[in-house]
Amino acid sequence: MRTLPRVAAAAAVVLAAAAPAHAQLPAADYVAHRDSLAARLGDGLLVAFGGRAPVSPAGTFAQLPAFRWLVDYHEPDAVFVMRIERGRATSWLFTMPIAVRQAFYDGARPDSAATTAATGVRVRSIGALDAVLDSLAPTVSVLWTLADFQTSDYAIQDSLTRGAVWRRTFGVRHPRLRARTRDAHPAVYQLRARKSPAELALLRTAAEISAAGHLAAMRLPNPTHEYELQAALEYEFMRRGAQRPAYGSIVGGGPRGTILHYVRNRGALATGDLVVIDAAAEYEGYAADVTRTIPVGGRFTPEARALYQLVLDAQLAAERNSQPGMSALAALDSSEAVRTRGLARLGLIESEDALLDMPWRTDCVNVPRSCRQASFWMIHGISHGIGLEVHDPAQFYTGDRTFKPGDAFTIEPGLYISPAMLDALPDTPRNRAFKAKVGAAVQRYANTGVRIEDDYIVTEQGTVRISAGVPRTIEEIEAVMRQPRAPLP
Repeated sequence: MRTLPRVAAAAAVVLAAAAPAHAQLPAADYVAHRDSLAARLGDGLLVAFGGRAPVSPAGTFAQLPAFRWLVDYHEPDAVFVMRIERGRATSWLFTMPIAVRQAFYDGARPDSAATTAATGVRVRSIGALDAVLDSLAPTVSVLWTLADFQTSDYAIQDSLTRGAVWRRTFGVRHPRLRARTRDAHPAVYQLRARKSPAELALLRTAAEISAAGHLAAMRLPNPTHEYELQAALEYEFMRRGAQRPAYGSIVGGGPRGTILHYVRNRGALATGDLVVIDAAAEYEGYAADVTRTIPVGGRFTPEARALYQLVLDAQLAAERNSQPGMSALAALDSSEAVRTRGLARLGLIESEDALLDMPWRTDCVNVPRSCRQASFWMIHGISHGIGLEVHDPAQFYTGDRTFKPGDAFTIEPGLYISPAMLDALPDTPRNRAFKAKVGAAVQRYANTGVRIEDDYIVTEQGTVRISAGVPRTIEEIEAVMRQPRAPLP
């Protein structure tokens, strides 16, 4: 019997593993979340809106992250209220019963007694919400709100969410509080940034499931289209207990690998193309974020090998500088320095300090790196937090900006060489000189995107790469892709 290479054997073990046992945050974590928020806000009234039921019959419901962090309730159309007085918090959960006929289609929701037992929070019908809040309004000095939007960008653009409508009508009835209404999201973001041991355990599981999905994609024999790789990934996610992909899976082959958020995943694949696969699983609400770049046909071309190794070296440099007590800015700087030196060596920039007139707004004075030629090919940052959102708050971006136990984050350097980008440059003397100098190298590495992304958590013992179950070196990836795909169960 032929012996498998070490990495291929490890991959086979991972792929054969059973789905993880069901796990979730303990009730004590939710109590701690609410207590820490109450201490942070001080006396006042908090009103937090959960997500709405999907408008489309085919839609699926996912609870809003901030609401989910506060209370373990996963049905739509709920409101959480917390009265904070002299350091003590009293909480209620207002829920919306489902109509009897609708329950035949969507299933019944748990009743008040069952919800109270499950959440540890007193439950009332949402029909009583206004009366309860009106009775509390004269007794509080500050109104804190958590509106029902996913991101701050969405909140800026939309004023018709249920939370926004409620704030307007409540403000009319209680003008004294209208001027004393505050957004609780910044406080929640700060508290969410550092994870409990139970949260870190869920993130570990999400990353392990994601790694198994990437291995399944690597071992898919002779894929001809991007959607085949997506299917292999997401099948493995769901088979192992994930609730859903953590975000829209990105599978971009050849020139589409240079599109950062490409999600159509319909393109044909040609031997020798690199495929950027940015896909991960969500497990019990916690999202991983993993990217691998693999060669169609199983072997990297010399050009692909050079770019891939450069990105990997950049990731390893950041990884070495992401240990407890180290600076997040040092991790960024080290990754950028590696890529900049490499781009100069490959002839894709004129020099490490050479500048461009960018086709987008930049602040060359305060952020000089944004105008360097290297930034043109490595356009995005290298890290963000992970947790209840795939881009979760990260504490190391504030305060002393150092990594501490409880941090959970990614490291994701990338390079994207697209000749079409040259056409987007403003026609200036500096840009014309740049294009004349690097044009031949750009054609050599044309339409090649490389991104490598792993997930990390910081513990008392050090920083751990929790997505280590998926290969990332050139030799490891090629070894896995040479092995036949394991039979489907």
